[in-house]
Amino acid sequence: MKAIRKAVKKATAKKSTARKKVTVKKTTRKAVKKAVKKTTVKRAVKRKTAKKATRRKKR
Repeated sequence: MKAIRKAVKKATAKKSTARKKVTVKKTTRKAVKKAVKKTTVKRAVKRKTAKKATRRKKR
């Protein structure tokens, strides 16, 4: 569990330089992929809602 969390943290770092190559055992790789997808999707959604809010403010 801890390894997965660490890997996800590394993989979803904001700056591209911080996005390190993550080495994990095969069993955890899938879990990491899933978790990474979830976090990135969440971030995208957040960004979209923020954009919408600013647009609303401008009107």
